[in-house]
Amino acid sequence: MDARFEELRRREFSRLDAQGHVYLDYTGAGLYSERQVRANAEFLCGSVFGNPHSRNPTSLAATQLCEDARTRVLDYFNADPELYEVVFTLNASGALKLVGEAFPWEPGGRILLTADNHNSVNGLREFASAHGADVRYVPPCPDLRLNALEEHMAGADRNAHNLFAFPAQSNFSGVKHSLDAIQLAHDHGYHVLLDAAAFVPTNPLDLRRYAPDFVCISFYKMFGFPTGVGVLLARRNALGELHRPWFAGGTVRFVSAQNKDVHLQHVTGRAFEDGTLNYLGIAAVPAGLDFLEEIGIERINAHVMGLTETLLNDMLALRHGNGAPMVRIYGPENMEMRGGTIAFNLLDPEGGLVDFRAVEQRSNEAGISLRTGFFCNPGAAEFAFEYPDEEAFRCIKTLTPETFNIQVFSDCMSDHPVGAVRVSVGIASNRADLDRLMEVLCSFRDDGCAALPGAAALPALATVD
Repeated sequence: MDARFEELRRREFSRLDAQGHVYLDYTGAGLYSERQVRANAEFLCGSVFGNPHSRNPTSLAATQLCEDARTRVLDYFNADPELYEVVFTLNASGALKLVGEAFPWEPGGRILLTADNHNSVNGLREFASAHGADVRYVPPCPDLRLNALEEHMAGADRNAHNLFAFPAQSNFSGVKHSLDAIQLAHDHGYHVLLDAAAFVPTNPLDLRRYAPDFVCISFYKMFGFPTGVGVLLARRNALGELHRPWFAGGTVRFVSAQNKDVHLQHVTGRAFEDGTLNYLGIAAVPAGLDFLEEIGIERINAHVMGLTETLLNDMLALRHGNGAPMVRIYGPENMEMRGGTIAFNLLDPEGGLVDFRAVEQRSNEAGISLRTGFFCNPGAAEFAFEYPDEEAFRCIKTLTPETFNIQVFSDCMSDHPVGAVRVSVGIASNRADLDRLMEVLCSFRDDGCAALPGAAALPALATVD
């Protein structure tokens, strides 16, 4: 397995080693293979495509590209074409906004969100509350898993429109939330929106086994290229319940300005695609799916899980000279129901927090790409950092957009973290990447890296004042 992925790295991702990069931000974006880019360039250079909103030869060719891509997406996720429609969007956030603005929110209805959600999912509550729907959150356990879901789902008015929205995998902690929650929510009278953006790059999603009403995905997170193309996979019956607040080119069959009349497209994925699609970007999606499928998503998962387990164990083994742990993990400290994302903070010998910005600075100097902050998931961060409700509320209300900065917020929150470090491994990651990260982390040890087993051979890293 290791040899297979090392060869893949040499063949498709050689730019990493050639330029000295250690890429550990796969939850932020996947990396494209060289093969994808070359194949796309050759394809475009040998073809002529025009705006698909016509019936001339180049337009029809572009239309066929998009239709072939729809079929390929349904096939990849094993979605029954009789049940699911493909709506191409700019990204996962675009798919979420489409649902939010068109869902039939109403007084008496409810949106139930897990606190562990990307901000683009949290944003749905604005549409819901504007129409009088009840907004509720499910708090996570200390290890950021979900518990007592049925208790929080209970009591929804089955005669109203309700929506349950959750991530298949947390973009904060890497926790995988059980997809059995989909059927549980259906049984309690909810439509279900599944944020699969962080999940599908390294896990199979079988839409014949699990049947959420809406699924949002960004393709660049799966295979790096193209950017600017996402998808909403929607069950046809759920899509038919959405009411669009406007119309645009591509979503109508006929519009009269004189009579102020409009005939909308039939309720298919095309009826929700505003304006001209990114048809040249969509043309690259099947090649990306082919790339993942040829390697095998189960192989990719095993590769990522193996590296994640190694990294978790290495990080948890880090100790200062006095025996105090160096790392605080947010989320599970084992591999049960978790993905290839690890959120953490470093600790000093007395157990105090090391400023995450210092870790970021040293990582940058070492050519390591990782992520710091809240990772666009404030709910998971608030529970991971154990924010007291009243103190957090006071700080939030005291600060304004003009006065807010990390240092001011940190001072207001006293000893609580105001950010963390996130690393995530992916298809091109290898053990050398992990070793380089561990070198940076153990450079914060009170008596240096050389005191750790196997670390003496690592080159010294310049300290940061």
